Amino acid sequence: ERGVGGIEHNDRALLVRVFDELSDDVPKSIFEIPGAETCSIEVNSFSKYAGFTGVRLGWTIVPSGLKFSDGSLVRDDYNRVMTTCFNGASNVVQGGGMACLDDAGLTEINTLIDYYLENAKILKKGAEEMGFKVHGGDDAPYVFIDLEGKSSWDMFSKILTEADVVTIPGAGFGPGGEGFLRLSAFAPRDSCIEAIARLKKLNFD
Repeated sequence: ERGVGGIEHNDRALLVRVFDELSDDVPKSIFEIPGAETCSIEVNSFSKYAGFTGVRLGWTIVPSGLKFSDGSLVRDDYNRVMTTCFNGASNVVQGGGMACLDDAGLTEINTLIDYYLENAKILKKGAEEMGFKVHGGDDAPYVFIDLEGKSSWDMFSKILTEADVVTIPGAGFGPGGEGFLRLSAFAPRDSCIEAIARLKKLNFD
């Protein structure tokens, strides 16, 4: 609703955009919304859609229209903090980022995205076939399994010890994640297929 009518003056927004390149159905920037330049900060990185996890290269957009109550620019304070605390990404990492943005890099990224989203479909379909209620797996490379009140750590341990499959207990994401188990599509296709085959052999009753 706000995306149609614009953002009100007193609203404040921080948008973290690490997954939106995986979907064609979402805005690519909060600054597509009228008025966002006066109240929003946007953060993004190559982490997910370019496979930069562990390498770390990202960016933050702090528009000149975003101001403190005294009229001074938030951008200036942000720049001061960042240049004091961070010396910048290494040349090697910057080179990798530039390679992501040329024609060949963008083509490879799109191919990689399609690959991981297909993996996510495999994981989601497999979990549903086992009778689980699942979330995600459509526009993100993760599938969250609803454990219906069971401990995520207990389920993690069961799957690890009985099937030799590594999952992610939802408790690791805070209290709201407890009761869920996360499956990641960031893996070779054969590994995703094998993981589902092993899980289907377990007794979850």
